[in-house]
Amino acid sequence: MSQPRINLLPYRQEKRARKQREFIGMLFLAAIAGAAVVFLVNQFLDNRLEAQNSRNQLLTAEIKKLDEQIKEIDRLREEIRLAIERKKTVEALQANRAQSVRLLDQMAHQLPEGVYLRSAKQKGNTVTVNGYAQSNAHVSALMRNIENSQWLDKPRLVEVKLVENKDNLQPNQRKDAKNVKPTMANEFTMIFDVKRADQQTETQTAATRQGGA
Repeated sequence: MSQPRINLLPYRQEKRARKQREFIGMLFLAAIAGAAVVFLVNQFLDNRLEAQNSRNQLLTAEIKKLDEQIKEIDRLREEIRLAIERKKTVEALQANRAQSVRLLDQMAHQLPEGVYLRSAKQKGNTVTVNGYAQSNAHVSALMRNIENSQWLDKPRLVEVKLVENKDNLQPNQRKDAKNVKPTMANEFTMIFDVKRADQQTETQTAATRQGGA
């Protein structure tokens, strides 16, 4: 008969040590897995950050280009504005030159006999004249002529007074001649307007209609 064998080894300690080794192995695997997850997440975030930085750099470059284009547009707008102002200045000078010629022509045509002017000043579309008239009726005739003119408008009499007209000499008399008796004349100051281009067109149209009627 065989004799019974008795295991005298500390199996409980062995089991405990095996479980401890297994636990440590699981902890090690968990640490490796956690480190791998952290690495992958960190790599993913780095990639996203790099991509975002690239987009930011691209946006910065595009914004810089747009700023340069805006500056160029502003420069072109300023050049256009200056060109328009120069064009308006040239047109105004041409209009004023034509207006001055037309004004002198109209004054020569509208000035009645018995009236002559000493001075004429123009500021914008307003003209101030100073002169002599033989009577108040001649001043009124000048105002009517201005009112009926296609180029002149709104005559306003500022002042009229009776004065000695030392310049009104008789024929063959000189200003330095002795015993020259000055005559009396009505000195007047009058203001009137030069019609604008649109007003002149309306006046011409109205005159044409009246002529057709």
